[in-house]
Amino acid sequence: MLASTLIAFVMGATAAMAGPVNTTFTPRVCGTSISEEKLIAAEKHFAQHKVEASASLVPLDATVSVYFHVISKDSTAAGGSLSDALIQGQIDALNDGYSGSGLSFTLVNTSRTVSSDWFSNVGPDSSQQTAMKKSLRKGGAAALNLYSTGFASSANNGLLGYSTFPSDYSGAPTDDGVVFLFSTVPGGSETNYNEGKTVTHEVGHWVGLYHTFQGGCSGSGDQVADTPAEASAASGCPVGRDTCSSAGVDPIHNYMDYSYDSCMSEFTAGQIARFKSQLATYRGISI
Repeated sequence: MLASTLIAFVMGATAAMAGPVNTTFTPRVCGTSISEEKLIAAEKHFAQHKVEASASLVPLDATVSVYFHVISKDSTAAGGSLSDALIQGQIDALNDGYSGSGLSFTLVNTSRTVSSDWFSNVGPDSSQQTAMKKSLRKGGAAALNLYSTGFASSANNGLLGYSTFPSDYSGAPTDDGVVFLFSTVPGGSETNYNEGKTVTHEVGHWVGLYHTFQGGCSGSGDQVADTPAEASAASGCPVGRDTCSSAGVDPIHNYMDYSYDSCMSEFTAGQIARFKSQLATYRGISI
């Protein structure tokens, strides 16, 4: 996977609280390397090829087929072997996050692979992730492939997930999908990050959204008008945080920020409109 198209992040901490950020919290750390120059080029291409979302007066719904690939080092829960109940819980959490957008997700197949190498070493740009996706990926541009793994090697220390963008598909279809830490599913063992919102966030990139803090207080931003500018990623749930002089406090409750799972609760109308057009343009999904 090209570094410019990777999104990765690390999370840490607890329930919503008012006041300033507690600097002892472990923040999410993003691994994307998309530059303003590359973002501008991507948005130029989108503008030139954009397919508008449905303007029908009758709301349309679209269901995305999900192929869930469990990568474990052994057959134990601690080794990454997710139960069917945990997998369905993640699908339910994903649907909860996108509720009201017209987009839903249904599990159509689960594969299970025991590989200590993949479990530990799959990560952005790794040969293991290339081999894993080449071996396991199913479906076309409209199919969501989720890969749960361990990120156990020192090179992946702290990594919770990464994704591709819709516009990446045509150039590298086998690479398409979301890779995430298995213990972040609802009921998982990742303290403070076990509500399934890691996948909700990463699927946000898969449907075409940038981080809310993309570009900081200046630059191109996240291409969405109703997400206030944000100088940097939020950590924890700092209610009232306001890092840019432009209108609006930081969107700390947005799924595309880096707040705690317990703090994340929303996509904006602008984000939904954007991802509908991204899906129609690059994935052939009409909503």
